[in-house]
Amino acid sequence: MKKNKKDKKSFSARARLTLGFVLSAALILLSAVGTIFLVEFAIVLPDIAERETLESSFLFWIIMFLVASIVVGLALYLILGQVVLKPVNKVLDGMERLADGDYKVRIKPGKMDGMKDLSKRFNSLATELENTEMLRADFVNNFSHELKTPIVSINGLVAIMKKGKVPPEKQKEYLLVIEEETNRLTTLTTNILNLSKVENQEILTNKTKFNISEQLRSCLLLTERKWAKKKLKPVIDIEECEVLANEDMLKQVWYNLIDNAIKFSEEKKELKIELVESEKSVSITVENTGETIAPEDMGKIFNKFYRGVRSSKSDGSGIGLSIVKHIVDLHEGEIKVDSADGKTAFTVTLPKK
Repeated sequence: MKKNKKDKKSFSARARLTLGFVLSAALILLSAVGTIFLVEFAIVLPDIAERETLESSFLFWIIMFLVASIVVGLALYLILGQVVLKPVNKVLDGMERLADGDYKVRIKPGKMDGMKDLSKRFNSLATELENTEMLRADFVNNFSHELKTPIVSINGLVAIMKKGKVPPEKQKEYLLVIEEETNRLTTLTTNILNLSKVENQEILTNKTKFNISEQLRSCLLLTERKWAKKKLKPVIDIEECEVLANEDMLKQVWYNLIDNAIKFSEEKKELKIELVESEKSVSITVENTGETIAPEDMGKIFNKFYRGVRSSKSDGSGIGLSIVKHIVDLHEGEIKVDSADGKTAFTVTLPKK
């Protein structure tokens, strides 16, 4: 039933478009031919008066005019409806299929240059929508898994502890696991809320002047347990520097970048944080040693919900870097990534004012 409604809707749209073109062309043609007819009739009027009556000649020309209009109208319908409007109808049909959620639809380029460009743009749009839908589906699956796993763990451990037969040393171990799982839930929900907030924000607010160097050191301390667990060696090259920005937002940037660097770093390697100040800007680089980002992932790592090859091997939902990119953009800054020869470095450049 839905398919029939869709087909009727598509046919109706194409029919209206074709009819509109034909009627417009027919009106123009009728106006032109009518003008020509009046001019010719005026020219031949003296000869007509000599050979036959004015009424019969006028009737003859009217009949000829109507016959010619019908023939030309049919020709226009065939030309416009079957040739000129055929590519346009394909685009209309494709747009309706996209609107109905069929993101796999593609249209073949026509022979005209304009249609080739239109087809290319349409197919590009359909591809982006399909990729977005795939990312959304992946995110739902990942999010459901990330949300369900800690809840199941916490529920199971609490059920065991409620029985009252757990030794004290085991109780402490279980409580640590519950704490870790709770932190995972907190991080996940916080990232979702932060992403929603920065996505809907277009103007940067709450800008203050603060010491960004001190903020970087604070974020490094917040992640100390993580990098100490991997026995990483922090290498800090930071000079004192102040910027005018949103302090809370930038704290999210540094925390996400440092946390990512730790997550993908090999054990007992260096974790580098460098700050370079110029007259108008400040650049912060966070670098780690470990598995590099695959070339095919480089252009997608800042996309919402995207998880590359190396990300799929670790915890995460593909939200952190998207938050980072949105915040940097709000600050009219720039973020770039270099990943080769076992090293990955994220560099954020921000205007000082």
